[in-house]
Amino acid sequence: MIGYTTIGAKDSEASGKFYDAVFGAIGGERKFADGGWVGYGAVGPDKGFTGCHTMVTGKPANGQEARAGNGIMLAYKAPSADAVKKAYEGGIANGGTDEGKPGFRPPEATSGFYGAYLRDPTGNKICIFTVG
Repeated sequence: MIGYTTIGAKDSEASGKFYDAVFGAIGGERKFADGGWVGYGAVGPDKGFTGCHTMVTGKPANGQEARAGNGIMLAYKAPSADAVKKAYEGGIANGGTDEGKPGFRPPEATSGFYGAYLRDPTGNKICIFTVG
């Protein structure tokens, strides 16, 4: 089981705004911001690193510039298609770029997998999805 993921950020402040919007739309929240790191987890009273079970973004520990991994994508489950749309729109409005607008996959489907794809300000690819 994954405890958390870490995504490199060229600009922690810009990435923080992007992920505030994306995770806020699907039931997540910022848990901490310290030393160039920003952590996210489920909405609730738990604060600090132990409450961050979803994702952490910041400058790479090796001191080299952050860059997106080719072929790497993280997918985050949303509670509804409306939340997928709001996460996508929030991400785009906060420095993200489109990699696939919200909709069913395959496009001719009318139920099942509903997702949106976008890149954060550093270029990391994410998917926000729901199934129903």
